[in-house]
Amino acid sequence: ADIVFHSTTKYLNGHSDMVGGIALVNDDDLADRLNFIQNAAGAVPGPFDSWLALRGTKTLHLRMPRHDTNGRAIAAWLAERVGAEQVNYIGLPTHPQHDLAKRQMTGFGGMMSVEMGTRERAAHVLGRVHVFSLAESLGGVESLISHPAMMTHASVDPERRAALGITDGLIRLSCGVEDIGDLLADLDHAFQGLPEQARRDRHPRTAAATPA
Repeated sequence: ADIVFHSTTKYLNGHSDMVGGIALVNDDDLADRLNFIQNAAGAVPGPFDSWLALRGTKTLHLRMPRHDTNGRAIAAWLAERVGAEQVNYIGLPTHPQHDLAKRQMTGFGGMMSVEMGTRERAAHVLGRVHVFSLAESLGGVESLISHPAMMTHASVDPERRAALGITDGLIRLSCGVEDIGDLLADLDHAFQGLPEQARRDRHPRTAAATPA
């Protein structure tokens, strides 16, 4: 790739206290052109934001393994609870790109989503967590949970959301670095009393033809 973009706001910073991004290029001439635009237009991060991002990189190698181990454990717990086909986590063998991820990466991180089936079931879980915080960000040391259809993608047309797989029952989780026992206990509490999902008749009876 000629240009690679990273969000310094998320895992690189890791503490949810700054906003920024970085562009990496493989050509000195392109780098000079971008530097000119930055200098001319003023599109540069502030000194303190830059310091916060650099501070975060000092613990990146410590944080990421914890995000990964927590993510794997929570994805496995969710798969056991609602079925692996309802959990979108690239670390699960059932994910269609799991084999590709294993070749490219040494870990799978802490980001995932789970399909709860209905907005009512999603709201039940969202309203009962205590360790997970209801918030839109991701990649920080704190574990976050959100409802994309009502939060990050609320302004997106419903038909477009559906095409993207963002249903009313979808929940997104960003697994932080807290004790895994606390996180699993929090989810277990949130799932207690979960409303039953409506069952569809998989073998509908064919209506008898009306005699002429």
